[in-house]
Amino acid sequence: SQCFKYVYDRKPEQSALTSFSVLFAAYKGDIEKFVKGASVLDNMTENSKVLIAEACTHVPLDEDIGRVKIPALLRKKFGEKIEIRNVCGNDFPGKKQLEDFDLIIHCGACMFNRKHVLSRIAQAEAAGVAITNYGITLAKLSGILDKIEIPEK
Repeated sequence: SQCFKYVYDRKPEQSALTSFSVLFAAYKGDIEKFVKGASVLDNMTENSKVLIAEACTHVPLDEDIGRVKIPALLRKKFGEKIEIRNVCGNDFPGKKQLEDFDLIIHCGACMFNRKHVLSRIAQAEAAGVAITNYGITLAKLSGILDKIEIPEK
């Protein structure tokens, strides 16, 4: 997902393109809701608030996708003032706190089962907040979401 645009621009025209995170969006979550949630990126501003949720609790790397790469892309597109909060593991906020956000961007959730991811999607819906995932976000911010292979449920 991190190199979507690079690969898309260099792949043969007849070849389809997807990513681990997009595949896991369908396998672990609700791909249609994640794609719909990414549409919020069309109307965000520097005053928007984004929650980036990771399933695992690993020590972040220098080039961490959820703590470095996606925040950098969001700041580039919407400005430095955009508010971005990261949570990991089971530190997912409750409904009241979720209501403060405009968008939740979730990782591929390889450490969670489908039921857990669906429960997070339900929590986001109950709070009235759009939710998407890393791969869908990266495709959207790269301008190729409509060109990648979205697996069916």
